[in-house]
Amino acid sequence: MTGAFGKPVPALRPGDCLGLIAPAGPAEFDTQAAHAWAHGHGYHLKIFPGVSQATGYLAGSDAVRLADLHAAFADPAIAAVLCVRGGYGSPRLLDQIDYSLIAANPKPFVGYSDLTALHQALWQETGCISFHGPMMRPDLLTPRLAPTEALFLQMLRGDLKEGDAISHPLAWPLATLRAGVARGRLVGGNLTMIGASLGTPWPIDTDDAVLFIEDVNEPLFRIDRTLNQLRLAGKLRGVRGVLLGDVAKVEPGPLYELVGATFAEAGIPVLAGWRSGHCDPNLTLPLGAQVILDADNQRLLLAQAITR
Repeated sequence: MTGAFGKPVPALRPGDCLGLIAPAGPAEFDTQAAHAWAHGHGYHLKIFPGVSQATGYLAGSDAVRLADLHAAFADPAIAAVLCVRGGYGSPRLLDQIDYSLIAANPKPFVGYSDLTALHQALWQETGCISFHGPMMRPDLLTPRLAPTEALFLQMLRGDLKEGDAISHPLAWPLATLRAGVARGRLVGGNLTMIGASLGTPWPIDTDDAVLFIEDVNEPLFRIDRTLNQLRLAGKLRGVRGVLLGDVAKVEPGPLYELVGATFAEAGIPVLAGWRSGHCDPNLTLPLGAQVILDADNQRLLLAQAITR
């Protein structure tokens, strides 16, 4: 899929049904509140069986979580697949997924954190755009600032078109670590998960890419370690630009210095401070889509349609 345009997925329409699954960890939440959230935005919600189960740190067995993933994509009544939370568990499913089923039933898939593993595999196996965006328990049912929900709905409803900028709230200033403009396929997500994908059949594909990274609960030396792992694995050579998202609990100064130094020799634009990840607001990003990273003007623009 290197250098390709992502395949747009169907946009949400009024009255559509959203599917809620738990491919990773378990979550306690108010199911009635989840239904109310969907209805309040003009949709229906179907909660799949594994969401209400828990097997230690997993939301049900691998078989249950896999069955929910397959069922959500196979069900023609489901217009988009949302995840209840991250945690851990998505990588356990990768070698069991029926990718041909998913490719035959393209629809928006939304999640972040541990779901980075699924985003990477789904891109490589189907070529479809997916969305690094808010999940039900930590974002949509938890008080969040307005841009989290607003951009999520704009993207999935098809309100953003080719050439549009993905809006970033002015209240959170961005930092240009290196100026320039780059065009490429937006890839990435959680840095720890990206590192863990190396050596598997679904490592991150960074050729001609704009690399987005975020993380949480990882001290600076671990961020350094994973970036160095990616460098040694040759995964930074094809990167055309870098969008640094939220790295929770790490001071921006040392983080920006580390990231700037990591990509200094490449001479590519680096834009930092993008509010996506384990943060509030948590802005939705279209993984697999061609984008333009304009670090000079601190903008990220769509270079293709993401929905149809």
